[in-house]
This record gives sequence, structure tokens and C-alpha cells, in this order.
Amino acid sequence: MLATVNGYNFDLLHPIDISLPLTANGSNPIAWYLDQPQIEPVTMGSWVGKVSEGSSTNFNNIQFNPHAHGTHTECLGHITKEFYSVNRALKRFFFVAELISVTPESVDNDLIITRSQIESALNGKSPEAIVIRTLPNNNAKQHKNYSNSNPPYLEEAAATYIRELGIEHLLIDLPSVDKEKDDGLLLAHKAFWNVKDVNNLNADARHSATITEMVFIPDTVLDGTYLLNLQIASFENDASPSKPILYSVLDF
Repeated sequence: MLATVNGYNFDLLHPIDISLPLTANGSNPIAWYLDQPQIEPVTMGSWVGKVSEGSSTNFNNIQFNPHAHGTHTECLGHITKEFYSVNRALKRFFFVAELISVTPESVDNDLIITRSQIESALNGKSPEAIVIRTLPNNNAKQHKNYSNSNPPYLEEAAATYIRELGIEHLLIDLPSVDKEKDDGLLLAHKAFWNVKDVNNLNADARHSATITEMVFIPDTVLDGTYLLNLQIASFENDASPSKPILYSVLDF
């Protein structure tokens, strides 16, 4: 089975899931100084929502934060005074995407993804979506506690360049496109969404653009062009847990 989009033939039979699942076994990736998510059966008096404890069904409550507990997609409502929902911002779900790999540069004790690196990796392409894999790419990303670790982040100029290319969807394997502790500047978020004033949103802010953070792309998935299916849960919130799926180009 294939889909033809923008002249590319994509293999729909072999999806590549680049999301990180939400777990409650202590191995979930976490960020922003929160504890692990919780998945627990509902308890009402002597009744426990668990088949192994006599219930007819498993009936769990889940407590988590989309920004801190795994792969999530967010809209500009993440940084604005006025409420905007990612569920309303994302209206299409399939996009031609370019996967690139970048080794962040060391600058003043930070690791930064620069504009020149993005420009070089894209090599003249301007896809609808960009997926950034940082190097080195180790399996620890799937379980890492990012709090107080000062992870790599995206240079403001790099985010501006991505916006200027017309790229609508930015995916990255880090907990944030911005520095962990930046005194609330959020320069890359603002540059990508073209938000000039979080209290009084400018007319040309990018309402339909999204940022997806904390993905994981195995080394076996090569840089290049893919079809992206960006799936979110229907949360009326600035962010939602998400399940981005890539489909490879078919070569005949």
C-alpha cells in the first residue's frame, strides 16, 4: 500500500513510530522537575478497578503532564496569555517531512543547534515539517530525567530560519526547543510561532504551526524525506500527548 504526495510514493505498510509511550513503571522520560506519571486503578471504598482484584474491568486514572512526561505536540497557546488549543490549531495530519541529524555546537557551556546547521542539513529543501534528531543519539533518551541537566536547545536564529522557510511543524528529540533555564525568554518558541507579544498577540502569529518535543528516532531510520502523520489526542489544552508516525519513500 502506498500514498503519493507531492511526487513522492510513501510506504504505508511499514510505519515508523517516533513517539515515546507514557508508562508508570519508573522508566518514563521526565522533565521540568516533576515526578513520574501515575497510572492507578480507581478505588471507591472496598472496590478496586482492577480485574485481578475482582473487578469486571480495569478502570485506571492517569495523572501526567504532557510537557514533562513524553512525546507531546503544542501550539502557540503554550506561551500566550490568551487561551489557544492545540486541538483546534492542528487541522491537517499528514505532511511531507524532512528528517535531519545535528550535533549541537558547544557555546559557553551550552549545546546549541544553530541556523547554519539547519540550513546545511536541509540543503535547499523547504518541507512542511522538520524532524530534528540530535547526536549522539543514545537509547537513554527514552528514559532520561532531563531536569537540571541543561539539555541542548535551538538557537533563536535557527527557529526564525525554520519559520521563514514556511515549515509549519517542528519535531525534536529534546524536552524543549528552548534552554531549560532562560528566565522565561522562550526565544525559539516565540521565533517559530512569530509571537511578538504574549499579552497582545500579533495578527501574523502562526496559529496553525506546532512544536512536537521528546520524540525518539532510532539510528536505523536514515535522514531524508518522509510522510509524517501527526496524531494527537483531542485535548482542549495548549498541548496534547502525541504519536507522530513516519512513512518512508518507496523507491521503484
